[in-house]
Amino acid sequence: MTRTRDTKPHIGIFGRRNNGKSTLINALAGHEVAIVSDIPGTTTDPVKKSIEIARLGPVVLIDTAGIDDTGELGEKRISKTREALRQVDLALLIIANNTFDEDEKNLIREFKKAGLPFVIVHNKSDVEKIDDNLSRVLQERYSVTLLDFSSLHPEKLDDLVRVIREAMPETAYTRKPLVADLISYGDTVLLITPIDIEAPEGRMILPQVQVIRDVLDNDGICVICKEREVDTYIRNMQPKPVLVITDSQVFPKADAAIPKEIPLTSFSIVLARQKGDFANYLKGTPRISELKQGDRILILESCTHHVSCDDIGRVKLPRWLSNFTGKDLEFDVVSGLGAISRPITDYAMVIQCGGCMITGKQLQNRLKPAVDAGIPVTNYGMAIAWVHGIYQRAIAPFTGKEGDTSEYL
Repeated sequence: MTRTRDTKPHIGIFGRRNNGKSTLINALAGHEVAIVSDIPGTTTDPVKKSIEIARLGPVVLIDTAGIDDTGELGEKRISKTREALRQVDLALLIIANNTFDEDEKNLIREFKKAGLPFVIVHNKSDVEKIDDNLSRVLQERYSVTLLDFSSLHPEKLDDLVRVIREAMPETAYTRKPLVADLISYGDTVLLITPIDIEAPEGRMILPQVQVIRDVLDNDGICVICKEREVDTYIRNMQPKPVLVITDSQVFPKADAAIPKEIPLTSFSIVLARQKGDFANYLKGTPRISELKQGDRILILESCTHHVSCDDIGRVKLPRWLSNFTGKDLEFDVVSGLGAISRPITDYAMVIQCGGCMITGKQLQNRLKPAVDAGIPVTNYGMAIAWVHGIYQRAIAPFTGKEGDTSEYL
């Protein structure tokens, strides 16, 4: 399977207040990127820092509040810290002064529940080195790498970087291709990209840019046009494209314009296959036809953006779903990676955007509560294709003409 670079790996820094988490971040960065203070609780909400670490490359460090915070506000901060678990590829548990109690044990349980690899760093070794017995117990109990370290005198910085590199899961660096496995040298891919009120002025949206780069990286040729020029271009284009990728909003127009023998899909579905829970999308999408009167749908936008009067997630998709089902449906939209206010079991279906701005780990963790609860999940592009009657054509580039989904199930 072709492998290419993904969104930068995310590393979460967890531990008690005043254990030197922010100081450790500054040591990794090689300069001050996090506020350091002797006052416990200096770090409140999780803070992301994009940095370049020597011999590791670009990463995002997430500095979290202390897991031993107190009071009503402290509980809210701890809750935010737990939410950060769903955003990271690797966790660093920072301990100090040979203190390892229920707070740390509970956090490790959260790591294991999330399937999150972790490393234990005993910080402030310049003040107190790790006890040999504690070191042995932790390594035997959790089968984990443990490093004695001082952020103030980071002679072992190379060791820390090595430990992080070895513990980082491969999925943080690699991903499935967008279209690389669908094209050969010199093949032409046609991209249909509407220029409408949602198109950012002077530039293209990220999924379009990502597909262009993937085609070029794999020695293909990109042709780009708006939906109004498709008919003219297809008539005159020689050779014909081996693949057409459209913005999901103009799926019906693209379906009518592109000859049936030419594979057609959308940017959103390409992303769904690359980093989404594609197997569960394939199972969940047909459940749109089973929605009932009054069902509540959760729409997940994994970025924040200016909401236009014809926004796809907040306006068009709800309208298309309501018209298709003929039912009065309720819709909740949650943007970014914020908490979902209702119990996930309140929803009859969850519809996730392509997730171009987040990592595959973050996207799949976002969907996991719904999947675990047996709630159908789908993706913007796949849902739009279903309600417009072109679903089988839209997924065929990935499942074959016969719609074989066994590879994903």
